Amino acid sequence: MIGYLEGRLLKIEDERILLLVNQVGYEVMVPQFVRQTLDDKHVGDEVALYIYYHVTERQPKPVLIGFNLEAEKEFFQLFLSVEAIGPLKAVKALDVSVRDIANAIELGDVAVLKQLKGIGARTAQKIVATLQGKVSKFALIRKPESVNRIESKDIAAPVLEVLVNQLGHRPVDAKRMVAEALARNAAIASAEALFDEVYRGENN
Repeated sequence: MIGYLEGRLLKIEDERILLLVNQVGYEVMVPQFVRQTLDDKHVGDEVALYIYYHVTERQPKPVLIGFNLEAEKEFFQLFLSVEAIGPLKAVKALDVSVRDIANAIELGDVAVLKQLKGIGARTAQKIVATLQGKVSKFALIRKPESVNRIESKDIAAPVLEVLVNQLGHRPVDAKRMVAEALARNAAIASAEALFDEVYRGENN
């Protein structure tokens, strides 16, 4: 199974790219929010994507779907758990950032979800019913920049790890978010509680 590809861009279209990896060309579908991050790329440029690999008996031809962050891929897999949403429908629906969609789900904002391509009122309600309370982490995603690992020995360490290495925040921004959360609530005693406080602070 293919989980990650890094190679040279051979072709770029609206919903897919062709990526040359070790002399093999891989056709990779990309949601619109990922496609937008490739606007400054040209043929021959290096591109690295986390890959969701889909193949079934009914659809024996493999489908590769690319994401900039592993967390985006993880959200996509959760999105597929919603009844009546398959990989191809999900790719088309994700025409805005995972951060915005996750925030709408956590807030129960059906009106925002209905604006996603191919998502009607009934499906939007199913998305909220299935995923609300499960995707707050993804509402903190930002576009990947220069990411460095950071070290800490207290409860902040796992939260900083998630913010930087999974959700794409710069270390300096992640430390600020954690510091502000601890300042708002000095009684926080676990990484889970700290993460919840970071989420609340960033979405107020």
